[in-house]
Amino acid sequence: MTSRGNRKGEIFTDVRDRVRLLQLLGRNHELLGWRCHAYCLMTNHYHLLVETPRADISAGMHRLNGVYAKWFNWRHGYEGHLFERRFRAFLVEGDAQFLEIARYIVLNPVRAGLRAGPHLWRWSSYEETTGGRDRPGFLATEYLLSLFSSNEPRAVDLYAEFVAAALPARRSSGRVPVPGTRARPEEARR
Repeated sequence: MTSRGNRKGEIFTDVRDRVRLLQLLGRNHELLGWRCHAYCLMTNHYHLLVETPRADISAGMHRLNGVYAKWFNWRHGYEGHLFERRFRAFLVEGDAQFLEIARYIVLNPVRAGLRAGPHLWRWSSYEETTGGRDRPGFLATEYLLSLFSSNEPRAVDLYAEFVAAALPARRSSGRVPVPGTRARPEEARR
């Protein structure tokens, strides 16, 4: 899911703003049992890949964005809407789509030209998933990594390779096989 700033304006101006949204995401984890599998906080929007045990995505996002917007406006002396419209979300259907979305999320700053690699963007789950930073309590990496291997160090390596395979400079074709899927015959010959 994603939420964008009103008129594509900034929703994060500094470290404190970003930390606050992550704290609120942690609170949704505590109150609602949300499991966040991937996240990325940009400047004027953010992405989340969350699993909700109950059908409460609307209530949870209303809480997350509402509390954050009130706090942001109070902190910066603003009034009015912070977010442009209702969040956008869709149901993830299957492991292949789950993996593609997880990769898309952590590559967002690279595709936007803000960093050369996902490990260089502090405000995504990439480094926490690969062990480069301590993982917050709301981030659930077990399922994502299990799609690569039951051996965690091997899973982390394969996840990093999977993400790196989609970096613009490393793409040799328009399609990178998803772990656990079968390559097309023409791809198997390469």
